[in-house]
Amino acid sequence: MNHRFAKAFHLLSVLLFIVIFMYIYSALPTQVSFEVDANGLPLKVIDKDIFFYIGIGAFVILNVLLITPAKMIENKATPNFRRLFQKGDPFKENMLAWIYSFVAVLNVSIIIIALYIHGINGIIEEKGQPSPIGLYCIAVFFVIWIVALFVILSKKMKAVQSHA
Repeated sequence: MNHRFAKAFHLLSVLLFIVIFMYIYSALPTQVSFEVDANGLPLKVIDKDIFFYIGIGAFVILNVLLITPAKMIENKATPNFRRLFQKGDPFKENMLAWIYSFVAVLNVSIIIIALYIHGINGIIEEKGQPSPIGLYCIAVFFVIWIVALFVILSKKMKAVQSHA
């Protein structure tokens, strides 16, 4: 049941990415700055279309690569998956929930990075610096999800050792 909530979180993050990324793309200038100096002047710029294709490409590649193992687990694609992720095993539910929620966190991270770049380009006119708080949140999200993965795996190892 938990993996269904994680799937919903993933779907919500996909929809949120599409809406926010399209808004940011439409609001950006022709030359997108992704690094500014202390005075707010652009140091590094790329074309708006290249920014779009990099963002969409990263989103699609990460989603396809990371959702594929979850789909293989759900469909029991190989005999090893059938043996490791047995029907009714809480480990299967936890791993599916972790995978879908981790991909959703990656999607939110891409959104945060795009919002940061949008902030940089909006601040150039205001002569200031964007707040990097969102970038720190990305690191915190990754640490939390990696710790959760190790907790899930340690529980499975203890269960395997107790049955052996």
